[in-house]
Amino acid sequence: MKVTEMYTDFNNLNIYKDMVSEGLVALLIPIVSTVGLFTMIVFLRKFDNDEKMAMIAKGMMPPSKSININPANSLRWGLVAIGVGLGLLIGHFLEANLGFDDEVAYFSMIFVFGGIGLLLSYFLQMKINEKQGRKEE
Repeated sequence: MKVTEMYTDFNNLNIYKDMVSEGLVALLIPIVSTVGLFTMIVFLRKFDNDEKMAMIAKGMMPPSKSININPANSLRWGLVAIGVGLGLLIGHFLEANLGFDDEVAYFSMIFVFGGIGLLLSYFLQMKINEKQGRKEE
């Protein structure tokens, strides 16, 4: 075996090592993030429970969690989702038919139509609040 062949084999071996390490990292990222998220949730719940137990031990009443459902949030995020969907659709049309760069077409249309959805939800909520104010009078 010549020296140049050995050098080439050594370089190929390094390439394979890089590919294996990249694959290993790609495999470990979702595993570590899932375990980390689970651990974070468990510890946050434990600290919250410890805090409530300490309040009870001191004779204090821990605050109860109340869930306020605001229909304005549903309206807002529904219109944003519709806007993002329209943005994706228009972005695809611009990229496929007019030759726009795909990143520019998609991202610009998502933000434009998502913003239009937010503005539309704002104006609709203002009208709803105005009507509710008139009904109360």
